[in-house]
Amino acid sequence: MADSHAEAKHPFHLVDPSPWPLLGAFSALALAAGALLVMHSDSYWVLMIGVLCVLGVMAGWWRDVIREAEHQGHHTKTVQVGLRYGMALFIASEVMFFSAFFWAFFDASLFPKEAIGFVWPPANVETLDPLDLPLLNTLILLLSGCTVTWAHHALLHGNRKDFITGLTLTVVLGAFFTCVQVYEYGHAAFGFRDGIYSSTFYMATGFHGFHVLVGTIFLLVCLFRGLNGHFKPDQHFGFEAAAWYWHFVDVVWLFLFSCVYLWGGF
Repeated sequence: MADSHAEAKHPFHLVDPSPWPLLGAFSALALAAGALLVMHSDSYWVLMIGVLCVLGVMAGWWRDVIREAEHQGHHTKTVQVGLRYGMALFIASEVMFFSAFFWAFFDASLFPKEAIGFVWPPANVETLDPLDLPLLNTLILLLSGCTVTWAHHALLHGNRKDFITGLTLTVVLGAFFTCVQVYEYGHAAFGFRDGIYSSTFYMATGFHGFHVLVGTIFLLVCLFRGLNGHFKPDQHFGFEAAAWYWHFVDVVWLFLFSCVYLWGGF
């Protein structure tokens, strides 16, 4: 019998059969169905099942990828190129998600309908002050973009101390952003079902807030890996992908702050 662990004759990684893609698809379906039920019937149990399933798939799938990259040496230069293309396409798909929410917002704001009196924002809506908590969150995210870039440059130059420090600050700032947004939602004068303004506001900012939470977890995983000696100056795509994702989150927030909070709120 041939040795299944024999040295590969090519630079590619032939992935072993994995249950995670199929389980991930069903978990995402449960998560989406649960979100819809929350919006229409205040039923949370399907959403909680979906969240737990997604977290379980993420943990299992990331564990396998980390083993392949860090311990089994499967992520060659050629494989890393493919991973970069994959991450770029994933971010492009996320841009399409946000494009849909911005489309809904601009359709409602640029062409106000009769139902809201042909004015934007609707006369009965007390909008949030964009120069209060939204501005604070903007400064937090911009600073976090600086700290994650600092961490990346430190890693490239083999400075692990600054890498860990910059990454820790980024995780803390991401968590702080989420706390501020939760506080803002809790003190908003309008709810999700109070009309087109509130629904577009919460869908756009809430979906972004979810991305911030995911990105913070992504960076936290990278932090734990860094503390355990993972990542090298010439091989650290896991952290690089997290940094790309975080910069994407930063850019989307700048558009949200400019359009939804500043322009859409006055």
